[in-house]
Amino acid sequence: MRSLVVAVALAALCAGATSTRAFDESKYPDWSGEWRLGPPTKWDPSKPPGRGQEAPLTPEYQAIFEANLADQAAGGQGTDPTYICIPDGMPRAMNVVFPMEVVVTPKTTYIMIEYLSMLRRIYTDGRDWPKDPEPAFMGYSIGKWVDEGGAGRYNLLEVETRNMKGPRAFDPSGIPLHSDNQTVVKERIYLDKANPDILHDEITTIDHALTRPWTVMKNYRRSRNPHWVEAVCMEANPHLRIGKENYMMSADGYLMPAKKDQPPPDLRYFNQARK
Repeated sequence: MRSLVVAVALAALCAGATSTRAFDESKYPDWSGEWRLGPPTKWDPSKPPGRGQEAPLTPEYQAIFEANLADQAAGGQGTDPTYICIPDGMPRAMNVVFPMEVVVTPKTTYIMIEYLSMLRRIYTDGRDWPKDPEPAFMGYSIGKWVDEGGAGRYNLLEVETRNMKGPRAFDPSGIPLHSDNQTVVKERIYLDKANPDILHDEITTIDHALTRPWTVMKNYRRSRNPHWVEAVCMEANPHLRIGKENYMMSADGYLMPAKKDQPPPDLRYFNQARK
């Protein structure tokens, strides 16, 4: 009996060693360190913000965008929902307002973004799309490692993300995504061939608010000696949403309008008798 137990234990150890060796780090690119994009956080870094982004919006969503810009000009937040501290969601999360870290493991690549503690899990274990997943701001991502040059080492991660929930916008200018949340995001992530401290992310967004797929390139720069910080949006956030209106909290703790001539909220449940 003892010899059987020993044999089983040895088999388990060997299986564990085999599993450990199965993840050969030398086959994967080194994406360690801290990756920064830097301000400003416009969606297409190569173009001016706002209308200068030339987003390929449908007429319906162009009208929504224009109304959003007018509201922002008046002091409102327009169609940018993140002022109430909900996550950016995909694809906007890849604006990387605060630095990100990329951790590659055998079955999952993790992208951890300091801003709002956003976490992406990119599954690379060959799984299929789940049948009825719970929607999430970051969506559900499936990836595939590619050895483009046939050199025996992966140099490209192809990713597709689906199943996002809203509300979401591309960037702070309020460029909207469709309210049906049927967005599909495809990415090609790879290191620059001339400078390994630059990480490219070619992002293509397919969405019913767009007349065609919209492709942009993000170029992140690496710090190999990172100093991580915590970014908690709720701390000192002066925005307060009541119904469909956004108000502000003044420095002395009083509710104040966010826009000129903004009416106060409905106070029907408060005793408004003057003292």
